[in-house]
Amino acid sequence: MIVLGVETSCDDTAAAVLEDRRALRANLVSSQDAVHAPYGGIVPEMASRQHIGVIQPLVDRALEEAGVAPGELDGMAVTYGPGLTGSLLVGLSFVKGWSFRSGIPYVGVNHLEAHVLSIFLEKEVAFPYLALVASGGHTLLYVVRGFGDYEHLGGTLDDAAGEAYDKVAKMMGLGFPGGRVIDDLAKKGDLRAVAFPRARLRTPYDFSFSGLKTSVWHYLTRKRQDRWRDEMADIAASFQEAVVDMLIAPTLRAAAELGIERIVLGGGVSANSRLRGKMAEKAGEAGVEVNYPSPRFCTDNGAMVALVGSHRLAQGGRNGPRLNADPALIL
Repeated sequence: MIVLGVETSCDDTAAAVLEDRRALRANLVSSQDAVHAPYGGIVPEMASRQHIGVIQPLVDRALEEAGVAPGELDGMAVTYGPGLTGSLLVGLSFVKGWSFRSGIPYVGVNHLEAHVLSIFLEKEVAFPYLALVASGGHTLLYVVRGFGDYEHLGGTLDDAAGEAYDKVAKMMGLGFPGGRVIDDLAKKGDLRAVAFPRARLRTPYDFSFSGLKTSVWHYLTRKRQDRWRDEMADIAASFQEAVVDMLIAPTLRAAAELGIERIVLGGGVSANSRLRGKMAEKAGEAGVEVNYPSPRFCTDNGAMVALVGSHRLAQGGRNGPRLNADPALIL
């Protein structure tokens, strides 16, 4: 089965061609980082307009790279939520129109489910496992017992982890997106230089990053800029260490309390080098296996959408013209 996957939930336009659920024949992403960088964050209206301009040529390039004619597709998959409404509508309308014109069936895919299962693009992981999805828009923890069988354990009560990265990077004048630049800068700093707080919550599997973000703001405003500019690497490292600790603690607590021996990371923040290294270290001490996709499958991509779509199509799943974008879709 050859499936086209289309992803436009936020600011990246992505298209991929997947054969038999594992053979990735094309995986292209058009980034909008340069478009939104002057604003220090994603401007929804601009994001949707950018999708409109690139989606057709990007899909054409993906099919050409895969060596697949449009008529050879067995199905299509497209993200229909959660995400930015305008962005979602671009991808969904594109695939629905193509399906109506060509007769090729399509299915809508939950963006969160795609991240939860993205590990299967590269390796098999036995069920059950804990899935930690951390990105610019989400920080969520699930038990994954099988394809389509998920239990929500907890999530962020305020900012997502990636959102905290972006906001702190903006405070420090580091640019957008903040995750990569802080990760790189932190490698040069002392992660114990600043004692930023770790949120302690009554709900054991939830997360909170707003207090940490505020603490960084107060630290920066208490000092003259010419002073903290000399310790930017230390601030970045200390902030990142706090984020990583707050992601790891609930995840390992859930593994211990629920007796689950495997953890899978997903979402853009799961590409963070410190999170990968420290999670592997702490989980190894607890006898828990950690798995994470390659960085190209952590950020938004069409391959993970095609993967979930392939499963749904193989099970006879089909969607019609009434499927609509759902920006608040849950898993």
